[in-house]
Amino acid sequence: MHSRTINPCRRSSNGTAFRDCAPPSGELLKMIEAQWKSLDNFQAAMSAASAGVQGSGWGWLGYNKGAGRLEIQTMPNQDPLSMTGLVPLLGIDVWEHAYYLDYKNARPDYLKAIWKVVNWKNVAERLAAAK
Repeated sequence: MHSRTINPCRRSSNGTAFRDCAPPSGELLKMIEAQWKSLDNFQAAMSAASAGVQGSGWGWLGYNKGAGRLEIQTMPNQDPLSMTGLVPLLGIDVWEHAYYLDYKNARPDYLKAIWKVVNWKNVAERLAAAK
């Protein structure tokens, strides 16, 4: 995983996670729940969209400034999310090189596991900066 919006959770020397592994909260969580009713529903929708990318590309959570809402968008290859007018908040790399060594051809397994390492604090900071 080499996305700047997805970072492995930092661990202390005894293996416990620091705060940046915490689930989303505050305004970000409120916006997710307003749109998808729950974090689980959002993750399922984002995973399904990302799994549907044919070949190589990205699944994105973006902020639509005009509508004041979050949107899920997929982009092929290395096309940037900015082409859609959305501000990138969270990107999931679904190029095969991102997951093949650990998950072989099982992209859905990779997409299930990716939620364990999302840095939600960083996503919330990006949302605040986008507003």
